[in-house]
Amino acid sequence: MLHEYRELITELKGKDMHFDKLFEEHNELDHKIKDAEEGRIHLDSLEIANLKKEKLRLKDELNTYLANYKK
Repeated sequence: MLHEYRELITELKGKDMHFDKLFEEHNELDHKIKDAEEGRIHLDSLEIANLKKEKLRLKDELNTYLANYKK
């Protein structure tokens, strides 16, 4: 995720509360989706699709945040 921003992500973690919140939410969704797809938790396909949409929305928001932060 967001590989081109690795250094900036490392710099912002723990220093920017808004970024931390977005990053944590994205990671939690990623783990929940993987757990559902691998059968560790039960979610129907619609629930998984909605989680993926939310994860993508957060990724877009993180990308925008990081791109604007660099300016």
